[in-house]
Amino acid sequence: MNLNALDLNLVKVFDALLRERSVTRAGEQIGLSQPAVSAALNRLRYILNDQLFVRRGNEMVPTPRAESLAEPLRAALREIERVFQSSKNFEPAELDRTFTLMGADFFSMLLMPFLAARIAAIAPRVSFRFLDSARGDVSRLLQDDEIDAALERPLEVSDWVSSTPLFHSPFAIIAADDNAAIRQAGITESEPLPIELFCELPHVLRSIDGSMSGSTDEALRKIGRTRRVSLALPHFQAVALAVANGNYLAAVPRQFAVWAAKTLPLVIFEPPLPIAVPEVRMYWHARHDDEQPHRWVRNQILEAIGALGFLESVATEIVGA
Repeated sequence: MNLNALDLNLVKVFDALLRERSVTRAGEQIGLSQPAVSAALNRLRYILNDQLFVRRGNEMVPTPRAESLAEPLRAALREIERVFQSSKNFEPAELDRTFTLMGADFFSMLLMPFLAARIAAIAPRVSFRFLDSARGDVSRLLQDDEIDAALERPLEVSDWVSSTPLFHSPFAIIAADDNAAIRQAGITESEPLPIELFCELPHVLRSIDGSMSGSTDEALRKIGRTRRVSLALPHFQAVALAVANGNYLAAVPRQFAVWAAKTLPLVIFEPPLPIAVPEVRMYWHARHDDEQPHRWVRNQILEAIGALGFLESVATEIVGA
């Protein structure tokens, strides 16, 4: 193969096509038009003497040759990026990059609008994409550079995944403000719900995998109790809407409960029993520990979470934890 025919832009197009499986979306990711991406793909096909991607429905599927090249080329791109980043001072205002984060809709609603506006004022050419937690395994997505960071509860991850704590997320119980059973019991907002009423009323559960039990059920089992989960939904916003329009209860992160009660007819109660408080963490690949733009964005996320009042104390980044 004649290396003089291969330039870095072709490699970037190849990598974007592998990620997006679409000429249009690949072009949007790297700032090229659809015809420019198609032209680059044709050049790559000629240079490598392989189709590389074949159309299957609306998707561009990589050939075995393309799949074999994926990780070596991504590693080469990362190394080139490191070389040039280390040779100059990092200036956020000059950064032109899209960062991909993953987490629950909790973050897409409560964090991302604030974070995007905050960063737009500092680094106007930085863009964000936010993927739902159901997208897949965090370690694999980080390894393949499909995401830059995941915002999740504690996970079992590979030893090359770094993380830092973001905040603790205690549970609150939400109910519709006209819930007849709660009104009849005379329970006022912010009080603990009686355990009998808590177990008697139907519950909505946020579940990305369809499971009908969670942390609340574990806490109930410890005291010999059960609840009735009548509805499992994949998003917190859907849970809040279901509760606001029915006679359900739901145990949700307190930060989300306060936010949802501002726009929906909901009231917030204390749980009738202790429920384990999860520590939400940010995960990223250790190869980005000292990469300046990546580290800068991680710190911006920490600062935004602090500014939104999610933290009980100031979080300090722990690289490689």
